[in-house]
Amino acid sequence: MDTTSKPKHIGRNISRIRELREMKQEALATAIGVSQQTISNIENSEVVEDDKLKEIAKALGVSAEAIKNFSEEGVINFFNNFTD
Repeated sequence: MDTTSKPKHIGRNISRIRELREMKQEALATAIGVSQQTISNIENSEVVEDDKLKEIAKALGVSAEAIKNFSEEGVINFFNNFTD
């Protein structure tokens, strides 16, 4: 039985955070000075260079660690903690 954990897909995390922020790829691309196609390529990459990740994190208003540690379960738990 393989007990190694699957590495996080950083590009997918960037995509989900961007979507939660209601930001289009074009807006993120403009914010960090790259093309929309570059953002698309980054979001399809499992690994993103630290310098680029920091730029993206700043544009999204989160930390690089938040992107690395992002999980759908965490988001659900966060929103479920709000009360009316």
